[in-house]
Amino acid sequence: MSSQYKYWKPYIGPFDPCPPIKVKVYATPPQLYMGFQPPGLPQFPTPQEALRAGTLWPQLFSPYPPPKGGMKSE
Repeated sequence: MSSQYKYWKPYIGPFDPCPPIKVKVYATPPQLYMGFQPPGLPQFPTPQEALRAGTLWPQLFSPYPPPKGGMKSE
């Protein structure tokens, strides 16, 4: 399975007024990597856990913040 976090290095212009962010990160949702939802996919055991995760299925849960130290800026 591909990583759900994508990294890219934007162009840094010579006259940019702010300090540059050398590496930017964005997250793609896990359902992009599933061709279809298989039948019998396990669900969260309680409704409270499903509400906290925002989905019924643990395989489709994606934490928003990217992992720290995934790609270092140069």
